[in-house]
This record gives sequence, C-alpha cells and structure tokens, in this order.
Amino acid sequence: MVLNTNRVEHLGGNERNIAIYNSTGSEDSEAMSPPSSVMVVTSSSPRQVHQVVLPPFRTTLQKLRLRLSEIFFPDAPLDRFKNQSWGNRFFLGLQFFFPIFVWAPNYNLKLLQSDVVSGLTIASLAIPQGISYAKLANLPPIVGLYSSFVPPLIYSVLGSSRHLAVGPVSIASLVMGTMLNDRVSYTDQPSLYLQLAFTATFFAGVFQAALGLLRLGFVIDFLSKATLVGFMAGAAIIVSLQQLKGLLGIVHFTNKMQIVPVLTSVFQRTDEWSWQTIVMGASFLIFLLTARKVSMRNKKLFWVSAAAPLTSVILSTLIVFIFKSKLHMISIIGHLPKGLNPPSANMLHFDSSYLGLVVNTGIVTGILSLTEGIAVGRTFASLKNYQVDGNQEMMAIGFMNMAGSCSSCYVTTGSFSRSAVNYNAGAQTTVSNIIMSATVLITLLFLMPLFHYTPNVILGAIIITAVIGLIDYEAALRLWKVDKLDFLTCLCSFFGVLFISVPLGLGIAVGVSVFKILLHVTRPNTAALGNIPGTHIYQNIHRYKEARRIPSFLIVAIEAPMYFANTTYVQERLLRWIREEEEWITTNDESTLKCVILDMTAVTAIDTSGIDTICEIKKVLEKRSLQFVLANPAGNVMEKMHNSGALESFGLNGLYLSVSEAVDDISATWKCQP
Repeated sequence: MVLNTNRVEHLGGNERNIAIYNSTGSEDSEAMSPPSSVMVVTSSSPRQVHQVVLPPFRTTLQKLRLRLSEIFFPDAPLDRFKNQSWGNRFFLGLQFFFPIFVWAPNYNLKLLQSDVVSGLTIASLAIPQGISYAKLANLPPIVGLYSSFVPPLIYSVLGSSRHLAVGPVSIASLVMGTMLNDRVSYTDQPSLYLQLAFTATFFAGVFQAALGLLRLGFVIDFLSKATLVGFMAGAAIIVSLQQLKGLLGIVHFTNKMQIVPVLTSVFQRTDEWSWQTIVMGASFLIFLLTARKVSMRNKKLFWVSAAAPLTSVILSTLIVFIFKSKLHMISIIGHLPKGLNPPSANMLHFDSSYLGLVVNTGIVTGILSLTEGIAVGRTFASLKNYQVDGNQEMMAIGFMNMAGSCSSCYVTTGSFSRSAVNYNAGAQTTVSNIIMSATVLITLLFLMPLFHYTPNVILGAIIITAVIGLIDYEAALRLWKVDKLDFLTCLCSFFGVLFISVPLGLGIAVGVSVFKILLHVTRPNTAALGNIPGTHIYQNIHRYKEARRIPSFLIVAIEAPMYFANTTYVQERLLRWIREEEEWITTNDESTLKCVILDMTAVTAIDTSGIDTICEIKKVLEKRSLQFVLANPAGNVMEKMHNSGALESFGLNGLYLSVSEAVDDISATWKCQP
C-alpha cells in the first residue's frame, strides 16, 4: 500500500494534505516519500496531522528471517564477525564457543593467586557437600565426589561465568532421587538404580545442550520466581525432614518424600532413636548453623561457614574413630574406593521399559539445574558488572552433564552456596573450578580411607544447613504485597511439594503460572482515557484524577495484543465502555457521544480474529451513528489490516498517529459542518 498526497481537502478555510490509501499497491514515485514509520504532512494552518503509514515492504521470507532472528538471536551474536578477516573470525569463533580463550591470553600470576585461594576454599565445602548430596539422591557417596571432579573441569573451558562453582546441588539431587525411587528401589536394585541415574544425567545434558544450541532458553522462563520460591521452600522442608533419619539414628525409614509419611515414620520408630546420634547430630547442627549466621552477619568472615562442613566431618570422624567401641550405635559411611572416576558409558541404560522414566527425570532435573545455575551466574555477574551468556551457559552445563554421565557423575550445575563462597573468596576466573577439581582429585587418589568413620549424621546436618537458606519467607511476603496471583502460585508450589510429591508440586506450580499467562492474554486490560489539562497527554481517567473526559468522545485503550483468545472479550468490554459512557452522559447532562477512539498503542500484534473483531465493532457503531477511529496502530498491525482490506472501510479520517491528533482533527471537522 502506498500513500498518494495529491488530494487536498478544505476544512473551513484550513487547507491540509490528506493521505489516500491506494489499495492496488502501485507506487507513485512523484508523490511518495521514502518508506518510514511516520510521514509528516505539512499544513498551512498551525494544526498538523501526521498520517499513519505502512512499514517498509518486506517479502514473506524477509519477515520470517526477521522474526526468527528476534526470537532466537535477540543478542545478535554474529555481529562480532562482520568486517573481520578470516583469521580474526576463527579466533572470535573460538571465543564464542570456548570462553576460556577470552580471558586466558591475559591471565597472570596475580589472578592465579586469587583463584587458588578461592578454589581451595570452595573445595573444603564441595567435598562434604558432594558426599552429602549423593546420599540425598540415593547414590553411593563416592559418586558425589566424582561429580565434583570432571564437570568443573569441563565448565572451566565452556562456561562464561567467572564465579559459578560447579558440582552437585540439593534440589536436583532430591528430585532425581525421588523420581527414580518411585519406580526402582535403590536398596533392592542398586546396580539398576545407578545405571538409571547416569542415563537420566545423560538425557539432562542432551536437553540442556539442545536448548543452548537451538537458543531455546525461553523454555526455562516458565519457572517463574514465584514458582521457584515456593518449590525451593517446600523442597528444603522435605529434605530437612528426611535427614531426621540420620539425626535420630532411625534404621527403618520411609522412602516417600511427602511430609505426612515422613513425620509418621519418625514418630512410629521412636524405639530406634539413638541418644548418641541425637547428641552428636544436634551439637554439630548447632555448630554449622552458628557458623552460617556468623558469615551472614559479617561478609568478611565467609570462610567460617565455608570451612565449617569440612571441620565438622574431620572432628566427627576423629570422635567416632577414637571412641568407636562406645559409639557403635552411630552409623558411618564405611568403605569408599580410591581412584579416579571409572568410565560409565557402558552403564547407560536405554531399555524401553525405563526410557520414559529416565527421559522425564532428565528433563525435570535438567530444567531445575539450568534455572539455578543461570540464575546464580547472573546474580554474581551483575555484582561485578559483566555479562553471562545464557545460551552459552546452557551448552556448558549440558556438555558437562553429558560427559559426566560417561564418567560416573550425576546431574551437576552451579551451586549458590559454593558460588557465594567462591565470590567472597575473591575468584577472578573459572580457574577456581580447576583448583577445586585438583583438590578433589587428590582426595580421590589418597584421602578416601580417612572418610571411613565419617558418621552419616554429619552428612544430614550439612544438608540441613545448606538447604535451610532456600526458605525465603521475605520473598514470599513481597509476592503477597505485589501480586496475589504470584503468591497463589508460590503456595501451590509449596504445598504441592509438601503434600503431593516433588515433581507434581512443581508441575502444579507451572500450571498455575501458565494459567496466569492465559488469564492476561484472554482478559487484557482496557481503560477509558481523558486529557491531562494543558497537555496533549491522554491517561486513564480512573488513575489520574486530573484527566478530563472530552465532550462527545470516548477514548478506550487496549493494553495487549488482539488474538483469537481475547477478541470476544475485547468487543464485549468495548461495548460495555460505550454503555457506561452513555449512562454517565445522561446522568451528568453532557454532550451526546459521537465518536469512539480506540488507542492501539499497546496492541503490538493482531491476528485475523482481531481484525474481524475491529471490523465488526465498526459496523455495530456505525449502526448507532457513532464514528469509530483507530489511533497509533503498530506497523505489523497496520500491514495485516491493509492486507486483509480492513483499512479501506476506515477511509480518510479513520486512522491517526495519536489520540491528541484524532481529537483535534475530528473536533475541527465537526466545527466546519453546518
């Protein structure tokens, strides 16, 4: 469609150029101005009307390419390769896929000193947490250490975060243990359970890497902040209650993860409670919580909470070893094999009877670990004012889990607690992960016999201390104050995890979040606008008391795209605005309603149902002798309405660039009429 400005209208002596829609699409080279978003039409009078024009012409293929680029490449990653030599492009490509090439050329001894200190510090936390979280996933403790060795090495090459400390985490461990144990008992079939854990880790890595390679990171955005707040709080409580087995010394304990069966099992097994275990567990739990509190109050003492878990392991192991004849009621870890990660590629289990289980477990744990890892990485990146590439992080976490599944590791990601310690310890690059891996390597090769007498109760105390920070009641209170529907999502996630199951609780919360999205799409906000006196600004008359209605006009704004899902609501709501406006006019003895202006500034997209609805509204209003005009439609909205032929029915005075111009021009037209 092109605009022809050869026609002139006279409005009471005021002469202005009027744009005419040429539906044939032919181009008048003498009358046309270059394509632009707005064409200013000059006038001999002070009042100026800016005509609404179509966006520049693009073929269907060009539109598709632009849309796909906006969806999958919003950061325009290929721009860096423009106007570069082939040598520079090769090096930039290496930096793109392997971020280690970004910082490695400028690495120096000063950075190494900082990374060594931070790496040794997080290793002191990673070793006891790795053993503990493996138990949480119902896996042999040694698998937790294996998972703290290989994945950090891979992440140090592929990851873009300088402070993310990689290893097993509590939430992913809990979910994996829960989902796998529902089908396969880790006590009755330990070998099969281990195979399924490695296979689920493989599928988690494939899923994560695919999201990064295909740039589909928006998938994890369905886990909203409200969902995660409730989910993590519920999971933290379940995890903590599960540790009562170790803290009380109970031998026969439920494998279920709901709060009722767990508490029932605790109080039904009072005869198995061990006072020795209770005393030791309570003592070290108080010590760990105190250390955590000290570090929270004084950030410079971060090393207190970082060193507390390993200190607890060493002290408790010495106590049990020295007094083993008197503390025989306290269960211990037992034998842990020395040596590097054994290969496990041959243990991947793709049998059809369990394929659905491992795929589902891999996807759920993959999404959770991605969400946590990327959120943690971006949190610390913002503190140091650098960028973390979300898609690069997905690929890094995905590839390290794929490699980990072939080297006796289970799902790993960036841990918040270890990353916080890494940040506070002064980490400068991902070399801190390499130092941590080297420390774990030394432990695996030479120090494993020292953990033989480590009591299981200490592992439970370490887990409780780690997960208790996931209960963020302040965030829940903020949700209540800001958005009640978000708070409802949080509650659904929280109680779903507590009383139903971990994966179903998460699914319910995601369902509520999707319902919220559908609610906003199907029931968009609409508002009646009025003029702020002395300005050309039009705002919601119920929000701004100074906003004044314009006599004979009803101005309504729609604050959402118009799709098939909301067009019926939009039509009904607009007719209701008209009815309410006419009632107000009758009550206040005001001027008769003559024109309805639809402000489409916020209508960023429209489909055929939306176009049909606008045409239907226009017909309905014309039967009631009401003029109907559109103000400031977006470029793609204009283009679709033009292609459908809907614009022809609006004529010369049916489209305006702003509400202010529509009111001024239509009012002037009325004044000129006899």
